[in-house]
Amino acid sequence: MIKTTLAAAMLAVIPLASFAQGAAPKGDAAAGAKKISMCIGCHAIPGYKASFPSVYRVPMISGQSGAYIEASLQAYRKGDRSHPTMRGIAAGLSDQDIADLAAYYAAR
Repeated sequence: MIKTTLAAAMLAVIPLASFAQGAAPKGDAAAGAKKISMCIGCHAIPGYKASFPSVYRVPMISGQSGAYIEASLQAYRKGDRSHPTMRGIAAGLSDQDIADLAAYYAAR
């Protein structure tokens, strides 16, 4: 009885340990499709150039590697990448939002 209870308790703790260690959320492309409103205003316009903080060509992100998009958004959120608009957008995204957006754009 004690061994069974201990085994059950250990099995219950294993998923919590993964969560506590910061397991990255799995991206859901369908959920990402509902979160793209802040992206499409710039990244869905072929040849679009933005003028803040300076004039530059905005990259198309459809088909980009999900890992690259995720890493980029994380870097903007942490302040490691400096574009002010992207930093502001990324600051409002959760880890799940970032994973979902990355999955969506990687599948396009």
